[in-house]
Amino acid sequence: MPPDLISYAIPGFVLLILLEIIFTTIDKKHLYEPKDALSSIAMGLGNVFIGLFTKAVIFGIYLAIYQLRLFTLGFTWWAWVLCFFADDFSYYWFHRSSHTIRFFWASHVIHHSSQKYNLATALRQNWTGNLTGTFVFWLWMPLIGFHPVMVMSMQAISLIYQFWIHTEVINKLPAPIEYIFNTPSHHRVHHGSDLDYLDRNHAGILIIWDRMFGTFTAEKQRPVYGLTKNIHTYNPFWIATHEWIDIWKDVRQAHSPREAWHYIFDAPGWSADGSRKTTRQLRQQPPPPAE
Repeated sequence: MPPDLISYAIPGFVLLILLEIIFTTIDKKHLYEPKDALSSIAMGLGNVFIGLFTKAVIFGIYLAIYQLRLFTLGFTWWAWVLCFFADDFSYYWFHRSSHTIRFFWASHVIHHSSQKYNLATALRQNWTGNLTGTFVFWLWMPLIGFHPVMVMSMQAISLIYQFWIHTEVINKLPAPIEYIFNTPSHHRVHHGSDLDYLDRNHAGILIIWDRMFGTFTAEKQRPVYGLTKNIHTYNPFWIATHEWIDIWKDVRQAHSPREAWHYIFDAPGWSADGSRKTTRQLRQQPPPPAE
């Protein structure tokens, strides 16, 4: 198993959260709501606890696939560079799929469930992603020759990087940085529930994938954070499971196996009777008449 880099980063996370609370309190920005922040921290602790068990299993799966590897890349510096780009590319497609396939959204929705945007929100992580196979997006990496220690280390580095971009304290960075890297401005868009911002900016570390694959949107105005239909709870267990429960309810009421399949694997918001809308359907609706 690789070293648990995220656990080593936790003291830094705590320090930065405290500094952000102090700074925004002095500046009267009101970015924090105590119950919301505590629920985010509880989600993060739950994710770490579950990860103690699931990451060992995933490492074993990666290791088994690595035995079938096509190449042996080793631990040379250039292999680490390639691993960085391979991981970031994999993360982009995992993240994008988590917004377009409801089965994966059921885990990822947790991260979007806060109506606040601050460093504590970065800790609002899911409890079911590893259990439901989100690691499949990285299986190709040990197969082509990246050692599982490299793969899981790079995944941890990506998550650590993404912590600091969950803030409103930083506005925009110099243009070259904004063009290449995922920044607070880009990620605020990703957390917006505004129609223009839905399912945009899926980057991990590099925003170039969004620019390449047509999912990039620049921040124009500060987003309205949260979900298009907010859950209004601070209960970590409900936050962690609410979408899975909703999927189960929809499947039970489905009129055919095909309909049930759509409720599980179609885009979030899909409904047989059209009572709910996917992001694509919402964008296809005519705009409301001007007043």
